[in-house]
Amino acid sequence: MDGNKSKREKRIRRKIRVRAKAMGTAVKPRLSVFRSNRHIFLQLIDDEKGKTILSVADARAKAAKKTGAKAKTKKTEAAFSAGQALAGLALKKKIKNVVFDRGGRPYHGRVKAAAEGAREGGLIF
Repeated sequence: MDGNKSKREKRIRRKIRVRAKAMGTAVKPRLSVFRSNRHIFLQLIDDEKGKTILSVADARAKAAKKTGAKAKTKKTEAAFSAGQALAGLALKKKIKNVVFDRGGRPYHGRVKAAAEGAREGGLIF
C-alpha cells in the first residue's frame, strides 16, 4: 500500500493528519515541534490569527555561536532544555495549556524530550 512512497512523503502525510486535529487558539496555542538533523525548534502558534506567539530554538545553536566551537550538549538534552525554556516563556505570557503537534515525527527521542521538558516547565497538554 505505502510501498512506493518515500519516508519523507509518509511523514508529510502524517503531519497533515496530525495538523488537521490540532488547532491552536490564543488561549490554548499549538506547540509545534520541528526537528532537523542538528537542531530542534519549538513554536507556540495561534492558528486563528495565523501568528506565532513565541518560539525557541535549542540551546546548542546559541552555545556554538558564543564559543565558535561545537556544542558539548547532546541533542536530546538540548531538546529537553528547549522545552523547559519554551515553558518558562509561555508562563510569563500567562499561557499554561497547549495542544501538542509533533509534526509527523514519531513520539520518541528528541520530540519526546522536548515535550517532557515543556511539561516539567509547567505546560499542560
